[in-house]
Amino acid sequence: MTALVIAAHGTRLPEGQQACRELVDRVRAMLPGVRVLDAYVELDEPAISVAVTDALETDPARHAVVVPLMIGTGGHVREDIPNAIAAGKQELSGGNVTYTAHLGPDPRLRSAARDRIAAAAGDWPAAETSVVFLGRGCSLPEANADHVRLGRMLLEEGGYADVVTGFIQVAQPGLSGALDRAYSHGGRQIVVMPHYLFPGRLQRWAQQQAADWASQHPDAEVRVAEVIGACDELAAVVVDRYLGAASDAEEAPQLYLSALVLRDRKVVIAGAGRVASRRVGKLLDAGADLHVVAPAASPQISQLATDGLLNWTQREVTESDLAGAWYALALTDSPEVNAQVAAWAEQRRIFCVRADDAAGGSAWTPATGATGGLIVGVVGDRDPHRSARARSVAVAAVREL
Repeated sequence: MTALVIAAHGTRLPEGQQACRELVDRVRAMLPGVRVLDAYVELDEPAISVAVTDALETDPARHAVVVPLMIGTGGHVREDIPNAIAAGKQELSGGNVTYTAHLGPDPRLRSAARDRIAAAAGDWPAAETSVVFLGRGCSLPEANADHVRLGRMLLEEGGYADVVTGFIQVAQPGLSGALDRAYSHGGRQIVVMPHYLFPGRLQRWAQQQAADWASQHPDAEVRVAEVIGACDELAAVVVDRYLGAASDAEEAPQLYLSALVLRDRKVVIAGAGRVASRRVGKLLDAGADLHVVAPAASPQISQLATDGLLNWTQREVTESDLAGAWYALALTDSPEVNAQVAAWAEQRRIFCVRADDAAGGSAWTPATGATGGLIVGVVGDRDPHRSARARSVAVAAVREL
């Protein structure tokens, strides 16, 4: 089976290294028959690029899955790991690497955090316990906002008296400031939950800063919870990321990205409903000679036909409708009709998009955006919302170039 590379942050502290390797061993136990490699952004070995090269080299299909062992989406997730993957592929002059989403606010990890809080609180009732939910801190505002949202979810799920979010570095409030806020809200029984995966330098900082603050506030008691650690919940999230990516890679065709020049070339759309209405605008902008075939049409497509901007044939699609076409889109509500249109297109060597089953067509429609004279496109993993978010991020990044 496809190899799995677990891309962790890395630490020089032996206890952190041991915990990370224990987590990798748990994942291996859950994925018998899968080669599981650990790799690190920094401070430990092997480097992610080295592990990616190793995984591709030993896989018959030259495919690997990389799961970022990161709770939030910071610079490591967005830049460092993708750059390392590219370097690893370059060593072999190619290969296919599926890079999964980060761990995020998975319910199992939230449950693990609540367990750590409960263990630290001991006999304190949840309704009388204030929690300082401590994140790493990041220069990306959206990553810090994700941590704040997660803190709100903990408050609602855990039934605590209060949850104050803070950060150990980069962002504000810091731990002392967050403890001040919890105290000002009436908190006198406070649990600090360091929302990190493994013990290390950040956990030590949290323990020391909490002790310093508590020494200045003798009427309050502060307890520091354990980090998430090498637990089955964390391993299960990693395994699910891998299995989803490996399954998608096996089912999906390998794609070659290109851009089509459609001006004055016949494009056929089977179907004239909601999906077709979303597609016609960009096809018309590209100058396509657009032919829509459907018994009924949306008001938008009907009006475009009335205005002479496209041709609408009001009946069921037939094979002859594809005569002379350069490109086709099967966008009806019927999977059987879409499959038939795709089959006709295949026989005529016409690339065809299927709205109901992307893998059943010979072309996929990217999520696109334009900025600064460039068109940015994202071909997704059958999750249109994720593709749209990725497109927005890519357009924003290109805009800053």
